[in-house]
Amino acid sequence: MSLIVAEGLSRSFAIPKRHLFERSRANTALHPTDLEIAEGESLGLIGESGSGKSTLVRLLLGLDRPTSGRVLVDGKEVDATASARSLHWLRRQTGLVFQDPYASLDPRMTAGQIVAEPLWALDIPGDHRARVREVLAQVGLEADMADRHPHEFSGGQRQRIALARAIAHRPRILIGDEPMSALDVTMRAQILEVLAKLRVEEGLTLIVVSHDIGLVQNLNDTVAVMKDGRIVERGTMDAVLQHPRADYTKALLAAIPVIPHP
Repeated sequence: MSLIVAEGLSRSFAIPKRHLFERSRANTALHPTDLEIAEGESLGLIGESGSGKSTLVRLLLGLDRPTSGRVLVDGKEVDATASARSLHWLRRQTGLVFQDPYASLDPRMTAGQIVAEPLWALDIPGDHRARVREVLAQVGLEADMADRHPHEFSGGQRQRIALARAIAHRPRILIGDEPMSALDVTMRAQILEVLAKLRVEEGLTLIVVSHDIGLVQNLNDTVAVMKDGRIVERGTMDAVLQHPRADYTKALLAAIPVIPHP
């Protein structure tokens, strides 16, 4: 069964006029797009900067209003014009990890406060302190780290805190928007391992947005390749890696560095 369905989804932005009599123009960030994501699926959304992948994710999350089309999550239509409280049902279903682990964390809050934020913001019942300790352990951090502030952690540890916050309210869907791009190679491998572990433990539907198909090939079961606001290829990761159809996908695969054997 499809947990997320996008039907004819598009997004255009008006281009400011340079003079009074210039005709109205628009930039199309996402052309009409259909996409279905099954419950429990792990999808890699791949494409270079400006391909439309982040626009698509914002529309799926109800963070932006589509120019046309609609989004259904668990059979319920997402209304991006609704009030924040009216969208609590969607926020409870989704968790989001951003690209920069430092910029996405409030430096004035402790790690425990950051992780607990979605619990009180979404009126999640239960013992919040106990839940914070639980999710910190899940992402490989010690419970006493809850009293520290973001500047006291390494980049990899900050991204673990961001992961803990994203799953604290037990969402069904976890979305990572370039969650490894600000980390070094070692930290990327560790975060990938944590993501794979969380997906199994929590039964998550996982969407990872990245410009690097090589980075997520061991994490995702399926892949959608985007270029110029369109999905140019969609399939299982193995099929796309071994038998790419689109020229753009072939170019992405050719750009993956290969270490020659001695």
